[in-house]
Amino acid sequence: MLPLALGIAGCDRQSPPPSQPSSGAATEESAQAPGQGGEQGFNGTLDIANRGAAMPDFAFQDTAGRTLRSAELKGKPVLVNLWATWCGPCVLEMPMLDALAGKYPGKLRVVTISQDMSQPEKVKALFAEKKFAHLETWLDPENQLGFHYNTGMLPTSVLYDAQGREVWRMIGSHDWSSARTTALLGDVLGG
Repeated sequence: MLPLALGIAGCDRQSPPPSQPSSGAATEESAQAPGQGGEQGFNGTLDIANRGAAMPDFAFQDTAGRTLRSAELKGKPVLVNLWATWCGPCVLEMPMLDALAGKYPGKLRVVTISQDMSQPEKVKALFAEKKFAHLETWLDPENQLGFHYNTGMLPTSVLYDAQGREVWRMIGSHDWSSARTTALLGDVLGG
């Protein structure tokens, strides 16, 4: 019953399952195409309590060893998504986040940052399997952002404006292909 509750409510970052399931388990969940299951599987909560807060300055690496500092993301709006391979709702969102990044090239950067602890091979394998065209394999093995945002929930997505100020957070899963997403991004992307 617990895995079903986590699948519906989101993933608790604080208590990952004792053994992480293979990406095959998440693949079955992600077989439902966005929009076909309705909004019922996406129950994220919009949070504006930190509106205006500056983007934290943390460094991340990808699976190839390249480094990205979050402060380097300023200059255009960015959606930072915290996720993990063992989080079913996170994996379900990834194709929609990839499509969202492709929908707004040059206007919005979507940065997915894995919270998988010391398991870059799982992240790399999932990205290879899904063949994402617009997402990169950023890793946060020390969970710096998870502790900074302190939502206790995966996925967590945070939208920043071009000046690096927080606009809103989506805590829990969200249908990134929905009309609601277009409306939520409207002010930051200029309509």
